[in-house]
Amino acid sequence: MAADGKMTPTEYISHHLQNAQIGEGFWTVNVDSLGMAIVLGTFFVWLFAYVGRKATTGVPGKLQCFIEMVVEFVDTSVKETFHAKSKLIAPLALTIFVWIFLMNLMKLIPIDFFPLFWGLLGITVASGLGKGEVSEGAGVIARAMDHPWSYMKAAPTTDLNVTLGLALGVFVLIIFYSVKHKGLGGFVKELTFTPFNHWALIPFNLVLELVTLIAKPISLSLRLFGNLYAGELIFILIAMIGLFQLPLHFAWAVFHILVIILQAFIFMMLTIVYLSMASEKH
Repeated sequence: MAADGKMTPTEYISHHLQNAQIGEGFWTVNVDSLGMAIVLGTFFVWLFAYVGRKATTGVPGKLQCFIEMVVEFVDTSVKETFHAKSKLIAPLALTIFVWIFLMNLMKLIPIDFFPLFWGLLGITVASGLGKGEVSEGAGVIARAMDHPWSYMKAAPTTDLNVTLGLALGVFVLIIFYSVKHKGLGGFVKELTFTPFNHWALIPFNLVLELVTLIAKPISLSLRLFGNLYAGELIFILIAMIGLFQLPLHFAWAVFHILVIILQAFIFMMLTIVYLSMASEKH
């Protein structure tokens, strides 16, 4: 921090781009991304289970109506895109769409709220539940933003580890469905005799197909991460304006709602398409 206790613009940006971490090296864990993803995933399961138990055949309430619209939308998307038979695809698509949407939605929380809340909580706990430090006014805010707990970020999808983890899960399913529907020999043959059906071109075909296969999870993760990370940077830059940030923050948040929904939809649809391609025997 600067000598007056305030962050420089560079420090402010770096602070908001840094995750709360534990561990070292390869075993470093971003506890904010992992914790928030688990909380939102649990909330998704609880909400849909609750609505399912309370569902009525009569006139549905607003929440039930909304959930039914989401389920019907996802179910229609799966039926139009996935041409094989599987009981997993529709629940998987619903989980991906809602879970990613909820994680993206956390971007609409004001950029300073999470760091300040956790920082204040950290110094409150450290000072014995409110003794002394938390009553010192504006000075405590500077210490809160410097507290290790203040590095908590709200949106897990701005973390490449989270988006790559989601994409790797899809990648495992692509391999599983390819072997399930084509057999191990059929899957290997697809990698070695496509696009050129000649034994002499097996090495060339293998390189092309492996690059195509590996590019699927990489493109899935980078597309989601890139869009949400860019949106976060803009929110940070808007927050640095000061008192005049609210109109710009509101305008960008309204536009960002479209990005939040669109990115969840794209991730879901590409997952369905990739699994549909993996299930086609020809």
